[in-house]
Amino acid sequence: MTSLAALSDRIDRWPGAAQAGFWMVIIGTLVTLTLVCVRKVSPGVHVFEIVFFRSLFGVAVVGPWMARRGFASLALTRPGLIALRGALAFVGSVCMFLAATMLPLADVTAITFSRPIVAAIAAIVFLHEVVGPRRWGAIVAGIVGALIIVRPGMVDLNLGVLLVFGTVAAQTWNVINLKILTRTEKPDAMAVWHLISMIPLALVASLFVWTWPSIEALGWMAAIGVLEMLAQRAMSRAYAAADTTVVLAFSFTRLPVAALLGFVLFGEVPALWVWAGAAVITASSVYIAHQESQGGRKPPADRA
Repeated sequence: MTSLAALSDRIDRWPGAAQAGFWMVIIGTLVTLTLVCVRKVSPGVHVFEIVFFRSLFGVAVVGPWMARRGFASLALTRPGLIALRGALAFVGSVCMFLAATMLPLADVTAITFSRPIVAAIAAIVFLHEVVGPRRWGAIVAGIVGALIIVRPGMVDLNLGVLLVFGTVAAQTWNVINLKILTRTEKPDAMAVWHLISMIPLALVASLFVWTWPSIEALGWMAAIGVLEMLAQRAMSRAYAAADTTVVLAFSFTRLPVAALLGFVLFGEVPALWVWAGAAVITASSVYIAHQESQGGRKPPADRA
């Protein structure tokens, strides 16, 4: 057994909460390093090209797996919804990468914590979910937490803030798409098409701003592709190890990681408001996830 396999086997024997905490720290590191790479390459390469090469390198990594499984394993029954998912992923990636060049890394990370809040609102509006006053209170608290971070009227509204919320909106809608697709599509096929569907969109957009990247820039973009794939793998391990409420509770650990790397690499010091707002959002997200998990075990009358 290799040392890496031995480490993985040892981690699998930890309690579920410990595993979730470990993987969330790994995810925070990988996602933050992705944004660091974006900053390194963005001065000479347009963000459209970054998304294009990120997707291209990602497909190259899964290429051997595709060859072994055969292209029949990539068959789809809802290609239109897959295309929509890819388009939203493209928009979300562009917004996130642009925001990473405009905001401190800790600020970007803290604002992304609002995704469960936005998802809860989307479920109410589009899926017509019935919620009680406690869950509404958690949603309002999450919105207040986001306002604490952004502080409209107290500081100038940075375009980067709007871009991060654009990423959150795109990711939230993609979660709904994913729930629909899982009824008919294979998980592995969805993961591969998630990358493939972004390539033509990013390529067309890149043609209008194209500059040939240097070897160094290609290296940074290859790193972005690898880091994001590793983050997705770590995310699946975290959710497999513990309940959603536990994973969301540990998601707050991403903020210290982002703050540390932002300080060491770029001299960024996050404001106290960022920590306070992120704590409120995380607590609200955990409560909403807890209510959803409890709702699945109660009669409809109790859920209402």
